[in-house]
Amino acid sequence: MSAVRRVMALASTTLPTKSGLSLWCPSSPSLARRFPARFSPIGSRIASRGLVTASFANENREFVIVGGGNAAGYAARTFVENGMADGRLCIVTKEAYAPYERPALTKAYLFPPEKKPARLPGFHTCVGGGGERQTPDWYKEKGIEVIYEDPVTGANFEKQTLTTDTGKQLKYGSLIIATGCTASRFPDKIGGNLPGVHYIREVADADSLIASLGKAKKVVIVGGGYIGMEVAAAAVAWNLDTTIVFPEDQLLQRLFTPSLAQKYEELYRQNGVKFVKGASINNLEAGSDGRVSAVKLADGSTIEADTVVIGIGAKPAIGPFETLAMNKSIGGIQVDGLFRTSTPGIFAIGDVAAFPLKIYDRMTRVEHVDHARRSAQHCVKSLLTAHTDTYDYLPYFYSRVFEYEGSPRKVWWQFFGDNVGETVEVGNFDPKIATFWIESGRLKGVLVESGSPEEFQLLPKLARSQPLVDKAKLASASSVEEALEIAQAALQS
Repeated sequence: MSAVRRVMALASTTLPTKSGLSLWCPSSPSLARRFPARFSPIGSRIASRGLVTASFANENREFVIVGGGNAAGYAARTFVENGMADGRLCIVTKEAYAPYERPALTKAYLFPPEKKPARLPGFHTCVGGGGERQTPDWYKEKGIEVIYEDPVTGANFEKQTLTTDTGKQLKYGSLIIATGCTASRFPDKIGGNLPGVHYIREVADADSLIASLGKAKKVVIVGGGYIGMEVAAAAVAWNLDTTIVFPEDQLLQRLFTPSLAQKYEELYRQNGVKFVKGASINNLEAGSDGRVSAVKLADGSTIEADTVVIGIGAKPAIGPFETLAMNKSIGGIQVDGLFRTSTPGIFAIGDVAAFPLKIYDRMTRVEHVDHARRSAQHCVKSLLTAHTDTYDYLPYFYSRVFEYEGSPRKVWWQFFGDNVGETVEVGNFDPKIATFWIESGRLKGVLVESGSPEEFQLLPKLARSQPLVDKAKLASASSVEEALEIAQAALQS
């Protein structure tokens, strides 16, 4: 059959939808199994078969993932599991590495050499989720094309093309945006880019920080959230003078209760970490060698530092996709429960996606590895199969600190649910403690420090079921174990 007749045959199998768009529906049963009807408009089908000739840098054009973080790695695995990766999938990333488990960068990756730090290829995806270690060779073996160190800088949605930083032109049929976030930075005019000032999002950032930690004496960490707490714990392992500065009056204010924060702060103090709370930064000062030498606060006081780590949050890495529909209130690219944007054939997953949080009936954007993994898997399954269930995510956060060799106490807490309503705290933090959030008599969220595997497995069941609980009975529990037994019994009532 001639190319023209093949195009006409394809065109005859398109069906109009209510929105006026066309969905390609193969007439052959075997093709229908290979190419599910929903996942790609006719233009991408024609291009993927080579019927439209153009000079594009990517050989695999059917599916393109922009971004090389956690979400990309788990999306790639899901394509492989569905038999749709080989010769069809291309990943474009600004990094020099295959997708990896990003949380390691502020945890074990920062340990000093004598304390067995984590290093690649040890934490490539999908080891964090119990899957196979997907090294660069894994992608080659699976027929997945990866373009490294060449971020996408331009997009033409009408032509379904992308432009990279080096000028490459890429073609896609279906596009998955998995660009994650970028670290919020201090302006250059207040010293935000001085030598010795660090931000952490990628391996190169962590490597640069490690080089500084090896020479440092005094470290100042700006920010009292996850990054601040984890980097400070790592700095303790290097035996450095460590200070955390933040504007709030407690650590991790968006999650911890004041009582819980106080207990963690005391643990950090016992490890030599100093706190400057309720403080804002005026500027970072440079020494005679041009490197950062001090942090000047708004009240005029200064804190000496030869290394400064800024951990003040992140913002969605929208890049060249700013013309897509955005969620202006929470940031990020607006998607539905299948991670579809308002533009046909384009999806967004992970940190960059603003999605409907079904369990609490609100829009949200989650910057967490668990969501990156799950959103990637859900999106690809929806794209490739008849899977149409709305993403039903349960918020989950955790942290692991002081886990290096020789640490007197290793810290690992997990939280599931929503931190709304009144709280009940059980336990004395030696070593366990639990906090329960209760609203209108129902258990909405729960955090446990130093739980057993069985206790940690119980937490999502409690948070998802939201059982009615007796607050007074919970508060009278003599131990975390007893409190969890009370909560578990409420599941059956």
